[in-house]
Amino acid sequence: MDIRTITQDNYSEVTGIYRQGIATGIATFQEDIPDWESWDKSHLPHCRIAAFEGEEMTGWAALTPVSGRCVYAGVAEVSVYVAEKFRGRGVGELLLNSLIAQSEAAGLWTLQSGIFSTNTGSIRLHEKCGFRQVGYREKIGRKNGVWKDNIIMERRSKIIGV
Repeated sequence: MDIRTITQDNYSEVTGIYRQGIATGIATFQEDIPDWESWDKSHLPHCRIAAFEGEEMTGWAALTPVSGRCVYAGVAEVSVYVAEKFRGRGVGELLLNSLIAQSEAAGLWTLQSGIFSTNTGSIRLHEKCGFRQVGYREKIGRKNGVWKDNIIMERRSKIIGV
């Protein structure tokens, strides 16, 4: 598997995988797929990666800034999605570890994730990649009329800002 940059040219594959994640009901509060321009504006211009097996995208990961305030310039929120047929094959770990390396190369010192408490697979993945639970947000939002709790996970770089 190789890692490539997400671009407008492969964004349709990103949206297909994103749609599969939305369908699980435990990956995101998001219900709609943004168009390229909206997605592009909301994500950092770097640290947008996709894993490929041959020419098939197997998953993707990207970062969004947590704040526009300069003191948080080194903090970003993680999104990671794996295509249904590739789940359980190490794609998520490859993507998250690659994203961590790219984020540190870009000078980011903290990555965070808000994960539904019922998404145990994502929680385990983040733990495996060095994230730790730093918070629990009870009934933070509703999905299909049901209140959802979020686990807040964070990974502090051991090489940036130490």
